[in-house]
Amino acid sequence: MGRFFSRLIFIHILGWKLEGFFPSFPKYIVAVVPHTSWIDFFIGILVRSVSGESIKFVGKKELFNPFTGWFFRSLGGTPIDRSGNKGSVESIVAVFEGNEKFRIALAPEGTRKKVKKLRSGFYQIAKKLQIPIVPVSFDYGNKKVLVHESFYTSKDEKNDIKKLETIFKGVEGYSVQKSF
Repeated sequence: MGRFFSRLIFIHILGWKLEGFFPSFPKYIVAVVPHTSWIDFFIGILVRSVSGESIKFVGKKELFNPFTGWFFRSLGGTPIDRSGNKGSVESIVAVFEGNEKFRIALAPEGTRKKVKKLRSGFYQIAKKLQIPIVPVSFDYGNKKVLVHESFYTSKDEKNDIKKLETIFKGVEGYSVQKSF
């Protein structure tokens, strides 16, 4: 989708604002919170286009079959293979390692349901690869997408996760009851 049409839809028709900037680093993880609805995916596609950044998403390899693979790839999807003993973290790390430039958007909650804490997969990926996490809030209450300052992992995972959770507290998702 062209930037002009994305801006037209995102800003002028839907009335949203994008605050902050994505870094120019070749590799990072975009941690998007809260993830409360399938509508978040479309807001994310618009934000990516408006910002002009190349940010991908992952899906299980079965989605990238000969019939639907072209569609998901055209939207920025990258298949991951979780077969055998590989989990999502190892599979995503392998994708990062196979690319000179790769940025990926993930939902650290791991679901669209109400959660009390973030899952740690996104954090483990960033730590293994020594790349930053870019926290991004989809604030439906104020119609703002906030790109927060880049965050680097430390040796204190528990404290790091707590700091990240603090960034997202009070942000209203599409489904207020499921907001983080």
